[in-house]
Amino acid sequence: MTQSGPAQSGSPRSGPPRGEPELRRTLGVGDAVVIGLGSMIGAGIFAALGPAARASGSGLFLGLGIAAAVAYCNATASARLAARYPASGGTYVYGRERLGDFWGYLAGWSFVVGKTSSCAAMALTVGAYAWPGQAHAVAVGAVVALTAVNYGGVQKSAWLTRAIVAVVLAVLASVVVVCLTFGNSDAGRLDVGVSGGAGGVLQAAGLLFFAFAGYARIATLGEEVRDPARTIPRAIRLALSIALVVYAAVTVAVVSVLGPQELGQATAPLADAVRAAGAPGLVPVVRVGAAVAALGSLLALILGVSRTTLAMARDRHLPGGLAAVHPRFRVPHRAELAVGAVVAVLAATVDVRGAIGFSSFGVLVYYAIANASAWTLSSAIVSRVVPTVGLAGCLTLAFALPWLSVAVGVGVLGLGVAAYGVRRRWGPR
Repeated sequence: MTQSGPAQSGSPRSGPPRGEPELRRTLGVGDAVVIGLGSMIGAGIFAALGPAARASGSGLFLGLGIAAAVAYCNATASARLAARYPASGGTYVYGRERLGDFWGYLAGWSFVVGKTSSCAAMALTVGAYAWPGQAHAVAVGAVVALTAVNYGGVQKSAWLTRAIVAVVLAVLASVVVVCLTFGNSDAGRLDVGVSGGAGGVLQAAGLLFFAFAGYARIATLGEEVRDPARTIPRAIRLALSIALVVYAAVTVAVVSVLGPQELGQATAPLADAVRAAGAPGLVPVVRVGAAVAALGSLLALILGVSRTTLAMARDRHLPGGLAAVHPRFRVPHRAELAVGAVVAVLAATVDVRGAIGFSSFGVLVYYAIANASAWTLSSAIVSRVVPTVGLAGCLTLAFALPWLSVAVGVGVLGLGVAAYGVRRRWGPR
């Protein structure tokens, strides 16, 4: 099995094939930041704190710091690459151009499979908060509705995401104020240690990384952003910085009320925190905020997965019919419908916990390839420090996840590699 080497010179294959329509460039810096925040300031912060605290105990803040450091390295790598290759597809394009066709394919496969699993998890989160008794039915309805929104054009998606982000930030701000100002807050609960051991801290970092991973959505929209070489790097760094500040504030507030041990046992950490702080009336608001946050994540996830599907279909790694762009709305409508259909089936059948674990593994592999691609951009040692740290961090966190998530992740990636080999050996040239 042969594979192409890294791109050297000339124009990269970063857009649609000659003669095929491009997507419409309508998004500015603000829109791109909002789409990234809609993915990050989502259900992750409502759901990930409990499992992370259970794994790490008093090492929760260390886990958050490690997750943020790895996310920063990944964001820096993604920003540099997006400025060079402003096309739909994100690391699928970067890996293909810098490392060769196989690595681009593996990144795209990891993203599409992992993030499709994330879509199902977020849809089920909507159902669990909105109507626990009919979670699967609500999840399927959410997928259908948001696929229809995306079908109507990316600008409509940006408008809806902006409203969702505003609601979620208001809810999170209320949680922080209530937890820190009511009488049950205790700074003594903020002790930093490693009661869960080094392995527990790394596992917590891997779980918390799930809540940071949304900035990839900005890079996958490279063909729909105005002045992408300037807009994408700025938007990625701004979105990540805002998310980190919000997550740190929420974590401090919740731990100050519950402590790491009680937080680790919580099934709805933020709702439990406001109840323990003495504001039970805010619990329904937090539940609504969690459902809205999950909707925002789901909207942006479907958007990003469909764009990577488009890029892979253009290169015939996926069926070529998925590369079609709607003549009026200028969106990859067949890719969006296909992604929506698969996610709807998963949302009707899978368990949310397994979906999140597998998604984290796939996303960390995706970013490992992004860092390896960024490493090739310059031969200067200083320029290679950040992508080296990011690559090592992604691989470490990926294999620190629960063993079942790792096993399933390796198996699914193996299936993707086998499919690539079959295509290279017997497929059309």
